Amino acid sequence: MKIIDVAVGVIKRDNQIFISKRADELHQGGLWEFPGGKVEQQETVEQATARELLEEIGIKVLEQSEFMLIEHDYGDKQVRLHIQLIDKFLNEPSGKEGQRTQWVAIENLHLLAFPAANKAIIEKLESVF
Repeated sequence: MKIIDVAVGVIKRDNQIFISKRADELHQGGLWEFPGGKVEQQETVEQATARELLEEIGIKVLEQSEFMLIEHDYGDKQVRLHIQLIDKFLNEPSGKEGQRTQWVAIENLHLLAFPAANKAIIEKLESVF
């Protein structure tokens, strides 16, 4: 089975994280997520993260650091999530593709419905911050 590499941005400002909601018709639709997307061929994780976040939520990433790596098998597809922490960026993030978005306090993230692969990200955010 082919593994899909996905660049994911955990966008942090003070004690809040910016999240968006997946469209109902998408894989894992209706769930909240950290914005990002597939890493294209000939693209680094950093380039993919910056490109996806500009396209999806309109921010220009100034600095990013590796936060964690998650491999998850959904049964119908395997993903490798490259989680990047973004705490320096330009512009106010918003849903550029019509998706719902919001800032959420780190301690409240666990109250929202996320894909299974994202649970480890929330746990690490809670323990680190």
